[in-house]
Amino acid sequence: MRFHTRKWIKPEDLNPNGTLFGGRLLEWIDEECALYSIVQLENPKTVTKYMSEIDFKSSAHQGDIVEIGIEVQKFGTASLTLKCEVRNKMTRESIITIDKIVMVALDENGKPKPHGKTEVEFVKDRLK
Repeated sequence: MRFHTRKWIKPEDLNPNGTLFGGRLLEWIDEECALYSIVQLENPKTVTKYMSEIDFKSSAHQGDIVEIGIEVQKFGTASLTLKCEVRNKMTRESIITIDKIVMVALDENGKPKPHGKTEVEFVKDRLK
């Protein structure tokens, strides 16, 4: 799994228990998956269709640095299925895992649009 983004836990990210608010973490995951999928599918109109069971394994605290990892599971006709893990950057302890996140490329009318992709591409390879 490649870990793409790091986030620093700040006071505004905490819940009343003083740990990272789960909704904030899910917001970060959703945004990271959207950005990753938009780049992979080369379509800025890519949206989240589905997230499977979310498994919170540990908590994070103010000052912790977390990193978001994404792994491609499958390319569909108009979709991209991802797996995600967020872990503590310093301890490598897993904070959350989501086994299946489905992102869908849309056309100008908001309907699924086939993307023609079958494997992960890196932007540096597209520029050759």
